[in-house]
Amino acid sequence: MVVSVLEEMRIRSLGVIDDAVVELSPGFTAVTGETGAGKTMVVTSLGLLLGGRADPALVRAGAKAAVVEGRIAVDGRSPAAVRAEEAGAELDDGTLLISRTLSAEGRSRAHLGGRSVPVGLLGELADELVAVHGQTDQQGLLRPARQRQALDRYAGDAVAVPLAKYTGAYRRLRDVTAELADLTTRARERAQEADLLRFGLDEIAAVEPLPGEDAELAAEASRLGHAEALASAATAARAALAGDPEDPEGIDAGTLVAGAHRAVEAVRSHDPALAGLADRIGEIGILLADVAGELAGYASDLDADPRRLAAVEERRAALTHLTRKYGEDIGEVLAWAERGAARLTELDGDDDRIGELTAERDALRAELGELAQALTDARTEAAERFAGAVTAELASLAMPHARVTFAVRQNEVADAGAGIDVGGRAVAYGPHGADDVELLLASHPGAQPRPIAKGASGGELSRVMLAVEVVFAGSAPVPTYLFDEVDAGVGGKAAVEVGRRLAKLARTAQVVVVTHLPQVAAFADRHLVVEKTHDGAVTRSGVQAMEGEDRVRELSRMLAGQEDSELARAHAEELLSAARAGR
Repeated sequence: MVVSVLEEMRIRSLGVIDDAVVELSPGFTAVTGETGAGKTMVVTSLGLLLGGRADPALVRAGAKAAVVEGRIAVDGRSPAAVRAEEAGAELDDGTLLISRTLSAEGRSRAHLGGRSVPVGLLGELADELVAVHGQTDQQGLLRPARQRQALDRYAGDAVAVPLAKYTGAYRRLRDVTAELADLTTRARERAQEADLLRFGLDEIAAVEPLPGEDAELAAEASRLGHAEALASAATAARAALAGDPEDPEGIDAGTLVAGAHRAVEAVRSHDPALAGLADRIGEIGILLADVAGELAGYASDLDADPRRLAAVEERRAALTHLTRKYGEDIGEVLAWAERGAARLTELDGDDDRIGELTAERDALRAELGELAQALTDARTEAAERFAGAVTAELASLAMPHARVTFAVRQNEVADAGAGIDVGGRAVAYGPHGADDVELLLASHPGAQPRPIAKGASGGELSRVMLAVEVVFAGSAPVPTYLFDEVDAGVGGKAAVEVGRRLAKLARTAQVVVVTHLPQVAAFADRHLVVEKTHDGAVTRSGVQAMEGEDRVRELSRMLAGQEDSELARAHAEELLSAARAGR
């Protein structure tokens, strides 16, 4: 059941098309026209609607911008509709409106359901809405990577489930291997760094510095080095304050202050103001006595021991050795030691980390080997079914003796460390498993299967691609298929069979085909013609629906290049009758 239908596209200022409306319908729609009329612009327009690359060269000469608008009828429960609504788009009575604007300067804008959205969102919807196939897709089918993708898509969950597990393990193995290589290649650097750290930490540990010790020792060294001068100064100061016992007649500050105190104390009762001054003079006397006593104690306690001074200087030299190498002061030296110890622990732990990573790497490689074997088994089983189904389709496309097969194989490697163990063999592996997948074609009995890149002509390749898509439609259909000259290189009976298979595909999906073959166009439910007219220097293209006599005339043109040829008209009518009968 078709869950979405591309109903209409409006194309403005794109390539040779000035302003055209392409009205589509369910079933099989053929798009024809003269070479250069703009048929391919229909494919290009849909590509832009679905997030394709925007080339400013596509903008019509003289126009500021090209605009493509599309209207798609969707089932509100479909993944595409759900994703669109999540992005803020609104469905208009089951219709999703999409537009893409491309300026001549290269800027591109996208709108979905009335909401401006990133172009990438249109690309997300593309996988759910439309399968586009053109000449480049045929060439893509020649690449083994695309052939593997096709096989995996056909296999479904049988491959998708183990492949998801394999991909996760492969990424983890890549990360583990990179970290292990980094640790291993830097082993010498790490060893040298560890040795330097151990040496520094041993030096610091041997000295055993204490926080602030360098400042304290500097003060003590200064005091010990000037002990005599300090004692002399303290003694002289004490004598000036409290008198010199050896000079009883000398005048000192204490005696003078005491005399001043006695003078005011005698008359303090006559004036309260003087009484306050007397008390303050008394405090000065007490303070002088205290300071004189402390000076006497300081002088007597001074240690002028040269051995202590030598010990202090020796200790200071040891500390200075550390500060020259590890920090401005002992505080910074101790901080360096703390950081160094942590780093050394980390470096010493690298050996353990290498062991852990090695074990994890080996376990991941073993896991990858098991998953790769599961992928090989699933692909091999799906390849037989897929090849059989495609071969059956080719028989219906005028290739009755052609046989398609898949080669699913692995490449053994001499160095076991460069591969993984699959079935007891060391084989090369990558992000998608250990399998090389190649589509082979034997086009006639007795022919050896050859890669389709070497064994298929252009027409055969077109039919193989169509057969592959028809098979996909039975297993993982999309609502709309757009083929751009899928019939390239095909003619005669083969062209008729291509048209018949496209009509069959259109029973379950919307099919739009850009074609130059009347045998294909005759099978279409709706026939659109891109017509180009010349109006002075401006070329305009329009898209017209052909019915009845008009359709016969277009098929006549395609057959003989003469719309009014009676013979061509008879042949065209015969084609239409045969197509209706052969559906």
